[in-house]
Amino acid sequence: MKLLILGGTVFLGRHTVEVALARGHEVTLFNRGQRDPELFPDVEKLLGDRNGDLTALRGRKWDAVVDTCGYVPRIVRASAELLAQAVERYVFISSISVYHELDKAPGLDEDSPVGKLEDETVEEITGETYGPLKALCEQAAEQALPGRALNIRPGLIVGPHDPTDRFTYWPVRVAQGGGVLAPDGPNWHTQVIDVRDLAEWTIRMVEAKTTGVFNATGPDYPLTFGKVLDECKAVSGSDARFVWVDGKFLLDAGVQPWSELPLWLGGGDMTVSVNKAIAAGLTFRPLADTIRDTLAWDATRPSDREPRAGMKKEREEELLSQWKGVG
Repeated sequence: MKLLILGGTVFLGRHTVEVALARGHEVTLFNRGQRDPELFPDVEKLLGDRNGDLTALRGRKWDAVVDTCGYVPRIVRASAELLAQAVERYVFISSISVYHELDKAPGLDEDSPVGKLEDETVEEITGETYGPLKALCEQAAEQALPGRALNIRPGLIVGPHDPTDRFTYWPVRVAQGGGVLAPDGPNWHTQVIDVRDLAEWTIRMVEAKTTGVFNATGPDYPLTFGKVLDECKAVSGSDARFVWVDGKFLLDAGVQPWSELPLWLGGGDMTVSVNKAIAAGLTFRPLADTIRDTLAWDATRPSDREPRAGMKKEREEELLSQWKGVG
């Protein structure tokens, strides 16, 4: 198949290209050429800007396009409308953040209500607008290619080359050992999907010419946060000791859920249904493999870099000291 990847050099896009090439497909990338342009030297690369310059896409044909980097409905609509006659189907990578009550209603499925914006012209991406904007992007793709769009809603995507550090923080911190601040007890539920599992399944869905909406996160069993930390400790072999700190105490102390303590939503579980995707062939590698490979990749990065998510060591020590005093 001839595949067009919008993006293609950062995280999910990068892994999607690798899977597509490994499965024998002909790949074209369209991006600005600003992030890791040295990747995939033998792949055709078209330069442009989705926010205004789509010239390089005109007059071409592909079997499908995979949009890995659409966040604003206006921009997705422009790409989808231009490509409507150039591709058979449009694959849009959305997010489970589209759901209106993600952490309050367990078992949300593809028919559950999505968030909405009072002003649909808003383009600023914040914690409040990100999900509704993604939902509008889905709608834009479907409207441009009715019956020919595949909207995939991943949970937190994790694994090697993750630029966000939202999952990487935990394997790295646990590997460092000692007292590890852990939020809200070990029994709340979370969901993640290895980027490589998502990329492979996405390409297989393209090959099968599947359309519709699919949640795509994992694993295929209820995953507690305590299990995540235990796996991190087992893989790294560290002497980590988990100090479970009350969620209200953390919130009162100004701790930022999700960013400062990744995976933690500040209360509530993340338990979106993925039955539809599993029935369509989504599979998951063991969590231990994801943790091991994430640690190996992280070890290749500069040691003096500033992580984009997670709690600073000094802040963690301060909070643990305060919590000990409360206890």
